[in-house]
Amino acid sequence: MSTPVDDPLSRERSHLSSSRSALRAMREDVEALDISDVTANWVNAEALNHQIAERIKALADLSDTPLFFGRLDYLHTPGAEQAEGADGERFYIGRRHVHDADGDPMVIDWRAPVSQPFYRASKKDPLDIALRRRFGYTGGDLTAYEDEHLSDPAEAAKTSRLLQQEIERPRVGPMRDIVATIQPEQDEIVRSGLSGTVCVQGGPGTGKTAVGLHRVAYLLYAHRERLARTGTLVIGPNRSFLHYIEQVLPALGELSVQQATVEDLVAHVEIKGTDDATAAVVKGDARMAQVLRGALYAHVTLPTEPVMVVRGSRRWRVAQYELEDIVRELLDRDIRYGAAREALPQRIAHAVLVQMERSGEAPDDRVQDAVARNSAVKAAVKSVWPAVDPAKLVLRLLSDADFLAEHAEGILDEEEQKAVLWAKPARSVKSAKWSTADAVLIDEATDLIQRTHSLGHVVLDEAQDLSPMQYRAVGRRCTTGSATVLGDLAQGTTPWATRGWQEALTHLGKRDAVVEELTAGFRVPTDVITYASRLLPYIAPGLTPVVSIRENPGHFEVREVAGSDGVIEACRRLLRNEGSTGLIAADARIPELAEALAEAGIPYLGPGEETTRETRLTLVPASLAKGLEYDYVVLDEPRAVVDGEPDERTGLRRLYVALTRAVSGLIVTHAAGLPPQLASP
Repeated sequence: MSTPVDDPLSRERSHLSSSRSALRAMREDVEALDISDVTANWVNAEALNHQIAERIKALADLSDTPLFFGRLDYLHTPGAEQAEGADGERFYIGRRHVHDADGDPMVIDWRAPVSQPFYRASKKDPLDIALRRRFGYTGGDLTAYEDEHLSDPAEAAKTSRLLQQEIERPRVGPMRDIVATIQPEQDEIVRSGLSGTVCVQGGPGTGKTAVGLHRVAYLLYAHRERLARTGTLVIGPNRSFLHYIEQVLPALGELSVQQATVEDLVAHVEIKGTDDATAAVVKGDARMAQVLRGALYAHVTLPTEPVMVVRGSRRWRVAQYELEDIVRELLDRDIRYGAAREALPQRIAHAVLVQMERSGEAPDDRVQDAVARNSAVKAAVKSVWPAVDPAKLVLRLLSDADFLAEHAEGILDEEEQKAVLWAKPARSVKSAKWSTADAVLIDEATDLIQRTHSLGHVVLDEAQDLSPMQYRAVGRRCTTGSATVLGDLAQGTTPWATRGWQEALTHLGKRDAVVEELTAGFRVPTDVITYASRLLPYIAPGLTPVVSIRENPGHFEVREVAGSDGVIEACRRLLRNEGSTGLIAADARIPELAEALAEAGIPYLGPGEETTRETRLTLVPASLAKGLEYDYVVLDEPRAVVDGEPDERTGLRRLYVALTRAVSGLIVTHAAGLPPQLASP
C-alpha cells in the first residue's frame, strides 16, 4: 500500500472548508437564539433583536471573499512560557474571528495582537515567526500558497509574488479592502491608538483611504464598547466617493459606521445657490467665525431696570445692578449662547431665593423652578438675552451691509465685505438661495448657540480641499474624540485648498495631531506616476514624489488624436483588457464624449455607479475623479482639464488627480497641445 503524498494545498483547502462550516454554525447559533425569556419589555426586545440582526449580518460568509488570507507559525506560543523543545502555535489570519464547536479559534481576526506579525515581521525582525504563509485565491477558491521562512537565515529575502498579484489584481466594482496586503508603515498607522489624531499625507496610490478605513475597523475592534456609545463617522468629498468605498467596512464585518459628506453635516438649509470663487474663499475663512460670534453676542444687552417677582402677597425685587452682575458673569464664562440663556432665569430665580431665605422662608428647588418660569423673569430674559435663530443671523449678515460692517470691522476689509454680501437680499430663510459655504456659516452659528454632538472618532478623507470653516465644522463633531485626516496637498483643487497640514489641523482643533507621510505607491504604475510627478514643482513644491513599488511597469502612452474618434479607439483598446476603464475628461467635454460613446455603441456608467463585467467603462468628469481608481484610464485633452479651472495652479492640480487614477495603464489623448508643465524635465 503506497504512502499518501503530503499535499499542503489540500490540507489548507480542508481547513478553509472546515472554517466555512464553523462560521456557518456560528451564524446558525445566533439565528436560533430565543430571547422571549430574557426581555422585560418590547423596547428591550427590539433593541436585542436589532443587535442579533447585526450580528447575523456580520457573520455572513461571502463566497467570493477569502475567509483567511495568511498563516503564522510561531516559534513559541505567544504570551506563554515554553518548555524546552516545545513548538509554537499556528494561526490562520482572516477578516473575522471563527471558532469551532469547542470555542477553539480556526481563524484569527487580522486586528488581534497575535496577527500583527503578519504585517510587521521581517527578516531583520522576525518577531518569533518561523513561517509566514500567504494564500492565493481565484474567487473564493484557494488555489496557491507562498511561504516565507523568516527565522531561517539561509533563505534569501524575496519579493512576495502573491502579494504583488493581489496589489495588481484588476478590479471591477467598488473599492476592496486591503487587509491581505497592508504594509508595515501602513499597519503602524492602522493600529495607532484611539486617543490621538493622525494626519496622513499620501500621494496617489499610497493607500491612504484604505489605511483610514482599516484604522476605523481596528479601533472598533480594540475599543468597541466605547465607540458603540460615542459613534464613528467617515466623511468623504462627494456621494460618488462614498458609494465607491461603502463596501470596505462591511467586508471587514463592521456595519455601524456612518458615512457622510461635509454638506450632509451642515444641511440646515436647502442649497439653491452657488458662490463665485472670491466669495467662497472669504466665507470659508476662519475669520468668519469671529464675525459670527460678534454678531450673535451683540444681541445681549445689559439690563436697564430691576425685575419684580410677585408670589402670593409678597414682592421680590432683583436690582438692576444685580442683574447686570449676573449677565456679565455669564458672558465672562464663555459658555454657549443658548446654554447661558437657559441659565439666566435660574440665576435670577436663585437671587430671589436668597432673599426668601433671608426673610425666614425655606424655599426648595421647586420654588426656584417656579420663579424661573415667572412672567416677569421670562420678560427680562427675552429683553436681555433674546433667542436667536442661526439661519436668520447669517441671513442678516449677508443681506444687511450696515450690520455686516458693524461686526466685521477690523476683521474683513471693505472688498471682502462686498464679496460676501448678496447682490439681492433674500426676504426669508426659506426663499434665500443658500450656497454650500453659507450652510457652513449657519452650522458655525448653530454651534455658538448650542453645542454640537461629538463623536468618538471621525475619518476625514480628501481633506486638502476643505476650507478653514469646513475644518471647524468637522472638528466640532469630534471635540471629545479623535480623528484620522487623510489627504494629499498636491491634489487640492479648490480656491481655498489647504496650504499646510499644521494650519488645517489647527482649524480642526487637533493641533497636536501626528502627521505621517506615505510615499510608497502600491497602485499607480511607475511610468504613470513619473509622468504625473512632472507637475509637482508647479503645484506642491517640496512635496516628496511618490515612488511606485510595482513590479509591473504598466501601460503608458501619450497619443495625439484627431477628434473624438481617437478617444473612442483608445477606450476600445483598453476595454480589451480585464478590469475597469475610466474615461476622464474636462467637465465641459463630457456631453460630446457621451454622444460619441453612444454612437460607437459602447455602454458606459457615471461616477459612483457600480461597474459590471458587461459594462466596464465609466465616463468621469475631471471634477469628480478624485478618490476614484480604475484599472485603465483614458485621459482626454489635458489642456482642457487645466483650462476648466479658475486659475492655472488649480487646473494643474486637477490634471494631477486625473493622471493618477490608473492602476494598470493610462492613455493620454490630445488634439490640442499639452500643457508645457508636462514637457520632459
